[in-house]
Amino acid sequence: MPTPRAAVIHDLSGFGRCSLTEVIPILSVMGIQCCPMPTAFLSTHTGGFTGFTFLDMTEELPRVAEHWKSLHLQFQAIYSGFLGSERQIGIVADFIRQFRGPDTLVVVDPVMGDDGKAYQTYTPAMCAGMERLAALADVITPNLTEAAFLLGREYGDLLDGGRALHDETALRHLVEELSLEGRRSVALTGAALAPGQTGAMCFDARTGKTEAVQTEFVAHPLHGTGDVFASVLTGALLRGDSLRSAAAHAVDFIHACAVRTVEQGLPLREGVDFEPLLGRLASPEVSHR
Repeated sequence: MPTPRAAVIHDLSGFGRCSLTEVIPILSVMGIQCCPMPTAFLSTHTGGFTGFTFLDMTEELPRVAEHWKSLHLQFQAIYSGFLGSERQIGIVADFIRQFRGPDTLVVVDPVMGDDGKAYQTYTPAMCAGMERLAALADVITPNLTEAAFLLGREYGDLLDGGRALHDETALRHLVEELSLEGRRSVALTGAALAPGQTGAMCFDARTGKTEAVQTEFVAHPLHGTGDVFASVLTGALLRGDSLRSAAAHAVDFIHACAVRTVEQGLPLREGVDFEPLLGRLASPEVSHR
Protein backbone atom coordinates (compact mmCIF):
# COMPACT_ATOMS: atom_id res chain seq x y z
CA MET A 1 0.00 0.00 0.00
CA PRO A 2 1.49 3.40 -0.97
CA THR A 3 2.61 5.69 1.83
CA PRO A 4 -0.03 8.39 2.47
CA ARG A 5 1.08 11.82 1.27
CA ALA A 6 0.23 15.14 2.95
CA ALA A 7 0.69 18.64 1.53
CA VAL A 8 1.59 20.78 4.55
CA ILE A 9 1.31 24.57 4.30
CA HIS A 10 3.07 26.17 7.29
CA ASP A 11 5.88 28.55 8.13
CA LEU A 12 9.40 27.32 8.89
CA SER A 13 11.55 28.59 11.78
CA GLY A 14 15.24 27.77 11.87
CA PHE A 15 15.24 27.67 15.67
CA GLY A 16 12.44 27.07 18.15
CA ARG A 17 10.10 24.13 17.90
CA CYS A 18 6.94 25.04 16.01
CA SER A 19 5.24 24.68 12.64
CA LEU A 20 7.23 22.67 10.07
CA THR A 21 10.04 21.73 12.47
CA GLU A 22 7.37 19.84 14.41
CA VAL A 23 5.05 18.80 11.59
CA ILE A 24 7.65 17.08 9.40
CA PRO A 25 9.11 14.70 12.04
CA ILE A 26 5.71 13.95 13.58
CA LEU A 27 4.02 13.02 10.31
CA SER A 28 7.11 11.15 9.13
CA VAL A 29 7.33 8.94 12.23
CA MET A 30 3.60 8.26 11.88
CA GLY A 31 4.19 6.87 8.39
CA ILE A 32 3.06 9.90 6.37
CA GLN A 33 5.09 11.46 3.53
CA CYS A 34 5.21 15.17 4.39
CA CYS A 35 5.38 17.54 1.40
CA PRO A 36 6.05 20.99 2.88
CA MET A 37 5.01 24.26 1.26
CA PRO A 38 6.66 26.93 3.48
CA THR A 39 4.71 30.19 3.78
CA ALA A 40 7.69 31.99 5.32
CA PHE A 41 11.15 31.35 6.69
CA LEU A 42 12.09 32.85 10.06
CA SER A 43 15.40 32.63 11.89
CA THR A 44 13.43 31.81 15.08
CA HIS A 45 9.77 31.57 15.92
CA THR A 46 8.18 34.74 17.28
CA GLY A 47 7.31 33.55 20.80
CA GLY A 48 9.84 34.92 23.26
CA PHE A 49 12.44 35.91 20.65
CA THR A 50 13.23 39.36 19.26
CA GLY A 51 15.25 40.46 16.24
CA PHE A 52 14.23 37.45 14.16
CA THR A 53 14.46 37.49 10.37
CA PHE A 54 11.40 36.95 8.17
CA LEU A 55 11.38 35.88 4.53
CA ASP A 56 7.92 36.06 2.93
CA MET A 57 7.28 33.14 0.55
CA THR A 58 3.95 34.37 -0.83
CA GLU A 59 5.22 34.76 -4.40
CA GLU A 60 6.58 31.21 -4.41
CA LEU A 61 3.39 29.43 -3.29
CA PRO A 62 1.49 29.56 -6.62
CA ARG A 63 4.64 28.46 -8.46
CA VAL A 64 4.99 25.43 -6.22
CA ALA A 65 1.32 24.57 -6.73
CA GLU A 66 1.67 24.91 -10.50
CA HIS A 67 4.70 22.61 -10.58
CA TRP A 68 3.03 20.03 -8.36
CA LYS A 69 -0.01 20.13 -10.63
CA SER A 70 2.21 19.49 -13.67
CA LEU A 71 3.54 16.39 -11.88
CA HIS A 72 -0.04 15.18 -11.33
CA LEU A 73 0.60 14.86 -7.59
CA GLN A 74 -2.21 13.60 -5.42
CA PHE A 75 -2.50 14.06 -1.68
CA GLN A 76 -4.33 12.04 0.94
CA ALA A 77 -4.29 15.12 3.18
CA ILE A 78 -3.92 18.88 2.90
CA TYR A 79 -3.03 20.53 6.20
CA SER A 80 -2.57 24.28 6.71
CA GLY A 81 -1.42 26.29 9.72
CA PHE A 82 0.02 29.78 10.27
CA LEU A 83 -0.34 32.04 7.23
CA GLY A 84 1.45 35.34 6.78
CA SER A 85 -0.97 37.49 4.79
CA GLU A 86 -4.51 37.81 3.50
CA ARG A 87 -3.23 36.91 0.03
CA GLN A 88 -1.77 33.65 1.34
CA ILE A 89 -5.19 32.68 2.69
CA GLY A 90 -6.64 32.98 -0.81
CA ILE A 91 -3.74 31.02 -2.29
CA VAL A 92 -4.28 28.17 0.18
CA ALA A 93 -8.02 28.15 -0.57
CA ASP A 94 -7.22 27.84 -4.28
CA PHE A 95 -4.73 25.05 -3.52
CA ILE A 96 -7.39 23.08 -1.63
CA ARG A 97 -9.87 23.44 -4.48
CA GLN A 98 -7.25 22.41 -7.03
CA PHE A 99 -5.74 19.40 -5.24
CA ARG A 100 -8.64 18.05 -3.20
CA GLY A 101 -9.69 14.59 -4.32
CA PRO A 102 -12.76 12.57 -3.30
CA ASP A 103 -10.91 11.05 -0.33
CA THR A 104 -8.55 13.92 0.56
CA LEU A 105 -8.60 14.92 4.23
CA VAL A 106 -8.45 18.72 4.60
CA VAL A 107 -7.29 19.94 8.02
CA VAL A 108 -7.19 23.67 8.74
CA ASP A 109 -5.55 24.84 11.94
CA PRO A 110 -6.97 28.40 11.96
CA VAL A 111 -3.97 29.99 13.63
CA MET A 112 -5.02 33.55 14.53
CA GLY A 113 -4.35 34.22 18.22
CA ASP A 114 -4.39 33.08 21.84
CA ASP A 115 -5.44 34.28 25.28
CA GLY A 116 -8.24 36.36 23.79
CA LYS A 117 -6.02 38.37 21.44
CA ALA A 118 -5.13 38.14 17.77
CA TYR A 119 -1.47 37.72 16.84
CA GLN A 120 0.20 40.99 15.82
CA THR A 121 0.25 40.05 12.14
CA TYR A 122 -3.48 39.23 12.01
CA THR A 123 -5.79 41.98 10.83
CA PRO A 124 -9.62 41.83 10.92
CA ALA A 125 -9.51 41.14 7.17
CA MET A 126 -7.19 38.17 7.73
CA CYS A 127 -9.46 36.77 10.44
CA ALA A 128 -12.40 37.03 8.04
CA GLY A 129 -10.33 35.32 5.37
CA MET A 130 -9.40 32.52 7.77
CA GLU A 131 -13.09 31.97 8.50
CA ARG A 132 -13.69 31.47 4.76
CA LEU A 133 -10.69 29.13 4.48
CA ALA A 134 -11.86 27.08 7.44
CA ALA A 135 -15.22 26.63 5.72
CA LEU A 136 -13.39 24.39 3.19
CA ALA A 137 -12.01 22.07 5.89
CA ASP A 138 -13.09 18.59 6.88
CA VAL A 139 -11.52 19.19 10.31
CA ILE A 140 -10.58 22.39 12.13
CA THR A 141 -8.46 22.63 15.29
CA PRO A 142 -9.07 26.08 16.86
CA ASN A 143 -8.25 27.13 20.39
CA LEU A 144 -10.84 29.12 22.36
CA THR A 145 -9.59 32.47 21.03
CA GLU A 146 -9.76 31.28 17.43
CA ALA A 147 -13.20 29.79 18.06
CA ALA A 148 -14.40 33.26 19.06
CA PHE A 149 -12.94 34.78 15.88
CA LEU A 150 -14.51 32.10 13.68
CA LEU A 151 -17.92 32.72 15.23
CA GLY A 152 -17.61 36.51 15.20
CA ARG A 153 -18.01 36.68 18.96
CA GLU A 154 -16.16 38.48 21.74
CA TYR A 155 -13.75 36.17 23.53
CA GLY A 156 -15.04 37.29 26.93
CA ASP A 157 -18.60 36.36 25.94
CA LEU A 158 -17.71 33.02 24.38
CA LEU A 159 -18.34 30.92 27.48
CA ASP A 160 -20.48 33.29 29.53
CA GLY A 161 -17.59 35.59 30.42
CA GLY A 162 -15.52 32.70 31.73
CA ARG A 163 -18.16 31.50 34.17
CA ALA A 164 -18.84 28.53 31.94
CA LEU A 165 -15.16 27.84 31.23
CA HIS A 166 -15.35 24.38 32.78
CA ASP A 167 -18.95 23.73 31.74
CA GLU A 168 -19.10 20.59 29.60
CA THR A 169 -22.49 21.54 28.17
CA ALA A 170 -21.23 24.97 27.09
CA LEU A 171 -18.16 23.44 25.44
CA ARG A 172 -20.31 20.88 23.65
CA HIS A 173 -22.57 23.61 22.30
CA LEU A 174 -19.52 25.57 21.18
CA VAL A 175 -18.00 22.80 19.04
CA GLU A 176 -21.39 21.95 17.59
CA GLU A 177 -21.83 25.60 16.58
CA LEU A 178 -18.36 25.55 15.02
CA SER A 179 -19.30 22.45 12.99
CA LEU A 180 -21.41 24.50 10.53
CA GLU A 181 -24.52 22.45 11.22
CA GLY A 182 -22.57 19.20 11.28
CA ARG A 183 -20.73 19.68 7.97
CA ARG A 184 -17.20 19.67 9.43
CA SER A 185 -15.44 18.05 12.37
CA VAL A 186 -14.04 20.19 15.17
CA ALA A 187 -11.29 19.50 17.70
CA LEU A 188 -11.34 22.47 20.09
CA THR A 189 -8.07 22.70 22.02
CA GLY A 190 -7.65 24.14 25.51
CA ALA A 191 -11.06 22.78 26.51
CA ALA A 192 -11.00 21.98 30.23
CA LEU A 193 -13.88 20.30 32.04
CA ALA A 194 -12.44 21.07 35.47
CA PRO A 195 -9.68 23.16 37.07
CA GLY A 196 -6.27 21.49 36.71
CA GLN A 197 -7.30 19.79 33.47
CA THR A 198 -6.91 20.54 29.79
CA GLY A 199 -7.62 18.76 26.55
CA ALA A 200 -9.99 18.90 23.62
CA MET A 201 -13.71 18.86 22.92
CA CYS A 202 -14.47 17.09 19.66
CA PHE A 203 -17.42 17.04 17.28
CA ASP A 204 -17.16 14.25 14.70
CA ALA A 205 -19.07 15.09 11.53
CA ARG A 206 -19.03 11.44 10.44
CA THR A 207 -20.82 10.15 13.53
CA GLY A 208 -22.50 13.27 14.90
CA LYS A 209 -20.96 12.55 18.30
CA THR A 210 -19.51 15.18 20.64
CA GLU A 211 -16.87 13.84 23.04
CA ALA A 212 -14.21 15.24 25.38
CA VAL A 213 -10.59 14.23 25.91
CA GLN A 214 -8.89 15.37 29.13
CA THR A 215 -5.48 15.23 30.80
CA GLU A 216 -3.67 16.94 33.65
CA PHE A 217 -2.74 20.57 32.95
CA VAL A 218 0.96 21.45 33.01
CA ALA A 219 0.94 25.03 34.28
CA HIS A 220 3.67 26.55 32.11
CA PRO A 221 3.49 28.58 28.86
CA LEU A 222 4.80 26.18 26.22
CA HIS A 223 5.21 27.15 22.58
CA GLY A 224 4.26 24.96 19.63
CA THR A 225 1.74 22.72 21.37
CA GLY A 226 -1.03 23.65 18.94
CA ASP A 227 1.12 22.56 16.00
CA VAL A 228 1.94 19.28 17.76
CA PHE A 229 -1.75 18.67 18.42
CA ALA A 230 -2.88 19.29 14.84
CA SER A 231 0.01 17.24 13.43
CA VAL A 232 -0.59 14.18 15.60
CA LEU A 233 -4.33 14.48 14.96
CA THR A 234 -3.78 14.60 11.19
CA GLY A 235 -1.42 11.63 11.25
CA ALA A 236 -3.79 9.55 13.38
CA LEU A 237 -6.78 10.37 11.17
CA LEU A 238 -4.82 9.28 8.11
CA ARG A 239 -4.05 6.00 9.90
CA GLY A 240 -7.78 5.42 10.35
CA ASP A 241 -8.42 6.61 13.93
CA SER A 242 -11.71 8.17 14.89
CA LEU A 243 -11.61 11.89 15.68
CA ARG A 244 -11.89 11.24 19.42
CA SER A 245 -9.14 8.62 19.28
CA ALA A 246 -6.87 10.90 17.25
CA ALA A 247 -7.45 13.78 19.68
CA ALA A 248 -6.72 11.53 22.67
CA HIS A 249 -3.46 10.42 21.07
CA ALA A 250 -2.50 14.08 20.49
CA VAL A 251 -3.44 15.20 24.01
CA ASP A 252 -1.52 12.35 25.64
CA PHE A 253 1.57 13.02 23.54
CA ILE A 254 1.58 16.75 24.29
CA HIS A 255 1.19 16.05 28.01
CA ALA A 256 4.18 13.69 27.99
CA CYS A 257 6.29 16.24 26.09
CA ALA A 258 5.24 19.09 28.39
CA VAL A 259 6.09 17.09 31.53
CA ARG A 260 9.48 16.17 30.09
CA THR A 261 10.23 19.79 29.15
CA VAL A 262 9.31 21.19 32.57
CA GLU A 263 10.99 18.45 34.61
CA GLN A 264 14.28 19.02 32.78
CA GLY A 265 14.09 22.77 33.31
CA LEU A 266 14.50 23.46 29.60
CA PRO A 267 14.02 26.99 28.19
CA LEU A 268 10.27 27.25 27.61
CA ARG A 269 10.55 29.61 24.66
CA GLU A 270 12.29 26.87 22.67
CA GLY A 271 9.09 24.79 22.64
CA VAL A 272 8.28 21.32 23.94
CA ASP A 273 11.10 18.77 23.94
CA PHE A 274 9.26 16.28 21.75
CA GLU A 275 12.02 14.62 19.72
CA PRO A 276 13.03 11.95 22.29
CA LEU A 277 9.37 10.88 22.54
CA LEU A 278 8.63 10.52 18.82
CA GLY A 279 8.81 6.73 19.12
CA ARG A 280 5.50 6.84 20.98
CA LEU A 281 3.82 7.89 17.73
CA ALA A 282 5.35 5.22 15.52
CA SER A 283 2.99 2.34 16.22
CA PRO A 284 -0.72 2.54 15.40
CA GLU A 285 -1.41 0.07 18.22
CA VAL A 286 -0.72 2.75 20.84
CA SER A 287 -3.51 5.02 19.65
CA HIS A 288 -6.77 5.23 21.58
CA ARG A 289 -9.61 3.39 19.86
